[in-house]
Amino acid sequence: MSLFALALVLVAALLHATWNLAAKRSGGGLPFVWLGGAMSLALYIPVATGYWLWKNPSVPAGILWVVVGSGLIKTVYALLLQRGYRSGDFSLVYPLARGTGPLFSTLTAIAIFGERPTPLALGGGLVIVACIFYLTGGASLLKADRAHLRQGLLYGFTCGCCIAAYTVWDQRAVFHLGIPPLLYDFGTQLVIGALLTPFALRRWPEVARDWRDHWGKALTVAVLGPTAYVLILTAMSFTPVSYIAPAREISIVIGAFFGAKFLREADASRRLLAATGMVAGVIALALG
Repeated sequence: MSLFALALVLVAALLHATWNLAAKRSGGGLPFVWLGGAMSLALYIPVATGYWLWKNPSVPAGILWVVVGSGLIKTVYALLLQRGYRSGDFSLVYPLARGTGPLFSTLTAIAIFGERPTPLALGGGLVIVACIFYLTGGASLLKADRAHLRQGLLYGFTCGCCIAAYTVWDQRAVFHLGIPPLLYDFGTQLVIGALLTPFALRRWPEVARDWRDHWGKALTVAVLGPTAYVLILTAMSFTPVSYIAPAREISIVIGAFFGAKFLREADASRRLLAATGMVAGVIALALG
């Protein structure tokens, strides 16, 4: 992985953890997801229009079904993630989702696209995943409250599957098909908005309440979410997904810090040790 790609991934990780913290604090569901998406589109339209007029990019044939497919997966992911944050701890759902996602996407990229990461890079990815397992408590999770554990595991792993699916799907779009990352993400945002709008209209009082109580958090999601993912798409446009997917998980360290600092979650020593291992894993990815 080049240093430029690594820099894009690390900045995206900071932005990703930040908007997830805002989503967790909102405690919202579909109305909040729609509100954040609507605000994102409002900001995206002039940016995408300006980019189109400036670059006049060539768009490959068959782009519509690729964008729609990505939008469908991300709609499911957004709703599952928000539901997970409402019923489980941030320090459980977020690490499980972010930890299982790269594992599944890297394995899929190797199986489907024939990517062959170097042993050093592959080892770095495995170190990151192992550190995430340790960060979440490892085997001690099995001693936790069973109902709470089931909720966390259910939403964490299902979100991880969605992350793997859209990561591999989107890497094909920007790397193999050459779709411009900014326009591609704008298109998927349009699909998500179109899918959720009929349901949001039926729950308009809840949308109005979220606007009144959580407009700042929705704006944080609207700005930082797309920005972070465009950076990731840009990195994926010239870097194999088996390198990008594990490196993204440095956001777990940032999320762990946010959990301790802003949500008053404990066990700082475990998180520091896990963070050190994850940094080593990221360095291995960069050198691989």
